[in-house]
Amino acid sequence: MAGLTRWILAAISIALFCVQIDYFAVNLALPRMAADLHSSTTDLQWVVSIYMLTLGAFMVPAGRIADIFGRRRVLLSGIALFAVASVLCAVAPTPAAIVGFRALQGIGAAMIFPVSVSVLTNAYPAASASRAIGTAYGIAGLGNAAGPLVGGVLTETVGWRAVFWLLVPFTLISLVIGARVIPESFDETAPRRIDLSGLALITVGIGLFTLAFDRAPTWGWLSPATIGAGIAAVVLLTAFVAVERRTRHPLVDLGLFGNPGFAVLVVAGTVANIAYVVTVFLTTLNLQQVRGLDPLMAGVVFLGPSAGAALGGTLSGRLPSASSPVRVMATGCIAAAVSLAALTVSGGWVGYAIALTACGFTMGFVYAFTTVATQAVVAPARAGEAAGVTLTALVTLAGVGVAVSGTVLEVLQLGGMGTGAGINAILTAIALALAVAGLAVWIRARRSPVG
Repeated sequence: MAGLTRWILAAISIALFCVQIDYFAVNLALPRMAADLHSSTTDLQWVVSIYMLTLGAFMVPAGRIADIFGRRRVLLSGIALFAVASVLCAVAPTPAAIVGFRALQGIGAAMIFPVSVSVLTNAYPAASASRAIGTAYGIAGLGNAAGPLVGGVLTETVGWRAVFWLLVPFTLISLVIGARVIPESFDETAPRRIDLSGLALITVGIGLFTLAFDRAPTWGWLSPATIGAGIAAVVLLTAFVAVERRTRHPLVDLGLFGNPGFAVLVVAGTVANIAYVVTVFLTTLNLQQVRGLDPLMAGVVFLGPSAGAALGGTLSGRLPSASSPVRVMATGCIAAAVSLAALTVSGGWVGYAIALTACGFTMGFVYAFTTVATQAVVAPARAGEAAGVTLTALVTLAGVGVAVSGTVLEVLQLGGMGTGAGINAILTAIALALAVAGLAVWIRARRSPVG
């Protein structure tokens, strides 16, 4: 059994690694991609936007569909779809084609992310499931480290299409191993049917929510398109809650949010992941626009924090997620706040690199621990649903954080503040928010047995 579970972990880790390296590598390929396809980098930003939109919109449905119809079936289908979409992206002849194929890739990634977690939760004994999830996230975190470097090297040497071709052999290896070793598992208490009205409402609602914030910096925050998409998202998600309250077998059990341990962990983890993604975004600007590095050297600098995030993910599965998850989360948030504060006052390269690596480690730990710990406080039968809800909150709201921080930086620059000073001001505010979140979670832990 031990040998079999190691192969299950290998298949899932490779799949998650592909999803991570894809996202970070494609960002660096956009300028060259735009030139080759006779488009603009601004227009091809949809290559990133559509991926985030479909990823965010489909994670909750994918997690619950896997619980109902089979986690193995959905996970392998997601890996296969991701592989096919990677091939299609690699041969895409036009900007419209690659945007469409990236949407398929995002759906495949949405099937991989939450379902991987629920497969590990149900394939491993309860005592070792957390360690397996943490290890998988640690290996996936290596994709963060490799992504910018691989994307830069391949784009500058072979060409941007090689970024997508690189994913194909890895996904095929994951698919072959997974098909041989991953056992099928279901939520035995649920009927084999899906809440279609809930599925439609949450998918379109989250999709519009993601779209509104992702495109707001381009469309304008008060433009009719942004406001219309935002209002439609709120209406649809409100309708989703109303429908789920009346449905006998809902897509999402709203009682999940009444679980104090789950709710506290998701909220704190979301704050930390917003901090992580915004830190990566603003630090990239700092390295290139303030410190004058080219994209390749900026990718080299990010090896430290990305490797730290991978180590943090591995550590997350080895701490007591079942006995004291809220206290661990509080400590992680406060440590991340200290690391980020140190980054804002680091002038020299050595101190800056150490602080940035500490940010990667602490924030990567909290991100992975959120997934590990939320699995420990819900029933294994609804593992896919819980993972889908958790990851949707983490990923979708992180995208909102990037959009808002980019706009705030522009406003600060228009007010006369330099780019470096503006970045430090935003990161200081985020460090404060992390500290407040950590202290609030710590107080919650002292008042309640959930921590």
